[in-house]
Amino acid sequence: MTLIELQQILARGEDSQHQFKQNITHSNSLTAEMVAMANTQGGKIIIGADDNGEINGLSSEDIRRLNQLLSNAASDSVKPPINPLTENIQTDKGLLIVISVPEGLNKPYTDNSGIIWVKSGADKRRVTSREEMQRMFHADEVPVLDTSPDDLNQQTFQAYYKKRYREELSEFSPRLLQNLRLLKDNQLTLTGLLLFGKNPQRFKPVFVVKAIVFPGNDVDISHYLDSEDIEGDLAQLLCSVIYIIFKKDKV
Repeated sequence: MTLIELQQILARGEDSQHQFKQNITHSNSLTAEMVAMANTQGGKIIIGADDNGEINGLSSEDIRRLNQLLSNAASDSVKPPINPLTENIQTDKGLLIVISVPEGLNKPYTDNSGIIWVKSGADKRRVTSREEMQRMFHADEVPVLDTSPDDLNQQTFQAYYKKRYREELSEFSPRLLQNLRLLKDNQLTLTGLLLFGKNPQRFKPVFVVKAIVFPGNDVDISHYLDSEDIEGDLAQLLCSVIYIIFKKDKV
C-alpha cells in the first residue's frame, strides 16, 4: 500500500473493510476484529489513526509489540488460526501498521470464548441466530463479490445442462441459475464461479493448483526444477492434475 492509498482510505473513513485504531494494548479487541473480517469479506485494520482518520503515529517499540500481539492473537485466539499480513507505512506524523485480514475459507471463525463475530457496516456484531450460522457453514452458496451472470461461461454450463438433464437448454436465464443455486443477488455463488466461471481466479485467486517439479523422488522445499500455477474452473483443474500425474507415471 502506498502512502497516497493510505491517505485516501483514511479520508473516506471506516467501513466494513477498513477499521482504524489509535493503538491496541489487549488482544481481545484485535481478535474480535480479525474474526469479524475473516467471517465477512476480509479487510484491513489500520493502527496509528483515530476513528476520524487522524494520524497519531506509532513508535518503533509499538510496532514490535503489536506484531507480537498480532502473531499470538492470530495463532492462539482466532479459531481456526488465520494468517494476516502486516505492512508498516511511514508518514510525516509517524509510523502506521496496516494489518490485512483475508476472507476466511473455514468459516465460521470464533474468538477464544467461542463467539462468532461478523462485520455490520463499520462495526461488528455477534452472530446468534441459527439461520445465519447455517449460511456461514454453507459457503458454497455465498455470492462472490463483484461477479455477475456475465462471468459465467455459458458454453460450459450448456454442456453440463445437456448431459445432466438430457435436453438442450432452451433459454439461459438468471432465474434458472438461481434455482440451481449458482446465482444469488445477481452475483455468482462460489459454486457457480468454481464450476462454470470464465476466470474463477480473478475473483478467488486462492483456488489455484500449484504444480512443482522436484528432481528425483524426494521433496526438497529449498530446491526444485520448475513450478506452475494452473488456473481454470474445477473441471479444467482436475484434468490438468490428471494429465500431470499421468505424464509423471510415463516418465
